[in-house]
Amino acid sequence: MTAPYARYRRAVAIPAGMAVATALAFLPNTVASATEGAPAPTAAEATPLSYVVNVKPGHGTSAHVKKAVAKAGGTIVTSYDQIGVIVVHSSNADFAKAIRKVRGVQSAGATRTAPLPSASTGDLGAPRVLSAAEVAAADAPAGQDPLQPQQWDLPAIKADKAHEKTLGSKKVTVAVIDTGVDDTHPDIAPNFDREASANCVSGKPDTADGAWRPGAAESPHGTHVAGEIAAAKNGVGMTGVAPGVKVSGIKVSNPDGFFYTEAVVCGFVWAAEHGVDVTNNSYYTDPWYFNCKNDPDQRALVDAVTRASRYAEKKGAVNVAAGGNENYDLASDEITDPSSPNDSTPGDRVVDPSKCLDIPTQLPGVVTVASTGAKGIKSSFSNYGLGTIDIAAPGGDSTAYQKPEAPATSGLILGTLPGGKWGYMAGTSMASPHVAGVAALIKSTHPHASPALVKALLYAEADAKACTDPYDIDADGKIDAVCEGSKNRNGFYGWGVADALDAVTK
Repeated sequence: MTAPYARYRRAVAIPAGMAVATALAFLPNTVASATEGAPAPTAAEATPLSYVVNVKPGHGTSAHVKKAVAKAGGTIVTSYDQIGVIVVHSSNADFAKAIRKVRGVQSAGATRTAPLPSASTGDLGAPRVLSAAEVAAADAPAGQDPLQPQQWDLPAIKADKAHEKTLGSKKVTVAVIDTGVDDTHPDIAPNFDREASANCVSGKPDTADGAWRPGAAESPHGTHVAGEIAAAKNGVGMTGVAPGVKVSGIKVSNPDGFFYTEAVVCGFVWAAEHGVDVTNNSYYTDPWYFNCKNDPDQRALVDAVTRASRYAEKKGAVNVAAGGNENYDLASDEITDPSSPNDSTPGDRVVDPSKCLDIPTQLPGVVTVASTGAKGIKSSFSNYGLGTIDIAAPGGDSTAYQKPEAPATSGLILGTLPGGKWGYMAGTSMASPHVAGVAALIKSTHPHASPALVKALLYAEADAKACTDPYDIDADGKIDAVCEGSKNRNGFYGWGVADALDAVTK
C-alpha cells in the first residue's frame, strides 16, 4: 500500500496486497495545532532552507528587495516576475521573519522544514506490474489495443465510444506536473510534447534532454498518469482517455519524492508559458497536507501556488487536481492531520479545511476530482465534500469492494510504467488524469474555448449521480462516509461522473 507520507496524491487505504497510487505530498514536521508553525531553529543550529518571497507581480525584483534578501542572508535562485514570486535559499533561521518586514514584500515563508536536500522517506507504494507473459497473452477485439479489455475505466466514462468519433487533437497538450514522464515508452513517445516539458525540481526549469524523466529509483507515478491521459492508440499496450492529444512531462518532485512549493510554482509557470491547454496535478504540495493561512510560512506557500495556478489559467490552461485519498470530508468543520510536516517530524494537528488548504487541490479555479471504482461508486479512500469536489472519475478501488465486469480482472487502473512496462495503481491520482483527458477532448472539439468554458462544459456534460446512501463500502454495518447534496451536485461526485462521449459530440 502507498506510504501515508508518499508525495503523490495521498495514500489509498485498501486491503493489504493492493497497490495504491502514492499520495503526492509530504507533510513537514508538524505542530499541535493549526495555528502554530514548525519551531524555528536557533541561529546556532540553522540549516539551509528554501523560501518563497512574494512581491507585487509585473515588475522585475526591485533593487531594494534584492538588497534586503542579501542583507538577511539569502541568495536568489530565480524570480517569476509575471506572478511576483522569488525563490531564495538561506541558512539564516530568521530569514523569513526579517524579509517580511521589508517594504514591497507581501508574504514570505519557508517551503520546507528539512534542510537542503530534503530528508528521504523511501517508503513508496509500488504498482502491480504486468509481466511480459501477461502482456504477450493480451487479446483484444479488432480495433482495440491489446490491453484495452482490462481498462474497465474507459467505458465507465464512455471513452471507448468517444474514440469512434475522435481521438483528440494533436494541437492540444496536457502537461503532467508530477514525478517525471518516461517519454521513451512506446505508448507515450508518439504523443510526447518535448517543447512543453522540463525539470522544475530546483524551482528553476531545466530543459536538458530527458531532464523530465524519472530516475531509475524514482516513482513511476507521473509516467502512469501520462499513459492514462494519452497512451497512443497504436496497436501497442493500452489506450489513453484522449489518445490523439499531446502530453508533456513537467517534473516537480525531487529524488526523495517531495513536491515543494518552488517546484510547483515553476511547473505552473512553465506550462503557462508553453501553450499547455490542461495541467494534471495528482499530488499535494509538501510538506503540509493542509496549509493554514494564519501561519505566515504556510500562508506564503498558498499565496505563491495560487499566483502560479491562476497565471496558468489566465494563459489558457485548465488546471485539474486529485482530491486526495484519506476518505476526508473536505467540507467538514475540522480534520485531524497526522502527517504534517512530512519532511521532518509530523504530529497530529486539528485543521479547518476551509481555512487550511490542500494545495493546489483546494485553490480557486482548480477542478477537484474524486475517485470512483469499478461499480461506479465513490472509492473507499477518496476524499469528498459538498462544494469541494467538482467532478468524479475512475480511480480504482479494491476488487473486494468493487469488482469489475469480465474480461477486466483488476479493480485498479491500468497505466504505463517506465521502461516500456504497464501496471495497475489506484487513487484520486488516477481519477484526475481521466478528467484531464476529458478536458483535452473538450478542448479538441472546441479549440477556441476559454478555460472557463471548458470547465463549464466539463461539468454540464458530466453524468449526474445521486449520493450513495448509505455508504458502507466494506459491508461491515458501519457507515464509512456521509454524502450531502442533490443528484445534480453532491459531496461524493460533484457535478457527476466525467463523460468523454459528450465531450466530443456536444
